[in-house]
Amino acid sequence: MFIQTEETPNPATLKFLPGQPVMESGTANFPTQEDAAASPLAGRLYEIAGVNGVFFGADFITVTKTDDQGWQALKPPVLGLIMEHFTSGAPLFTDGDVVSAHTASDEDDELVAQIKELLDTRVRPAVAQDGGDILFHSFEEGVVYLHMQGACSGCPSSTATLKAGIENMLRHFVPEVIEVRPV
Repeated sequence: MFIQTEETPNPATLKFLPGQPVMESGTANFPTQEDAAASPLAGRLYEIAGVNGVFFGADFITVTKTDDQGWQALKPPVLGLIMEHFTSGAPLFTDGDVVSAHTASDEDDELVAQIKELLDTRVRPAVAQDGGDILFHSFEEGVVYLHMQGACSGCPSSTATLKAGIENMLRHFVPEVIEVRPV
């Protein structure tokens, strides 16, 4: 098994591509070691000193490190655990899939459904290329609140992505949107 790695815009996060699907649908975010208890792989990655976040996408895993650790020391054990997990055939989750998504529901009003559709088709695929995800949280009084995950969480360029990219695009297609803010 050959696992590729890619740098992300967030220098504290590295993207690992195992060459096979990771998640069937949606994403899974493990911002703390306690959250990682739902996944044997995420839990084991947190056992490596210096791991500070784990995120699963469709075909990638992003790992975030603490500031006091370098990738030269962290990369080999992370690669080893990912390879061991996928070659063993172990399940990704202990109790079924843990999925984050913001699919449109019948309860959404027309504006919220339009915002979610734009995020799903125009934003999330691009953000996934950088090893992260952006989920809709809420829309209140013209402000769209988004939850940033994976490489996007804590990324130095996340504010520029939100303001210059996502906010401008949403304001263009949905005039009722005044601003975009992170949660």
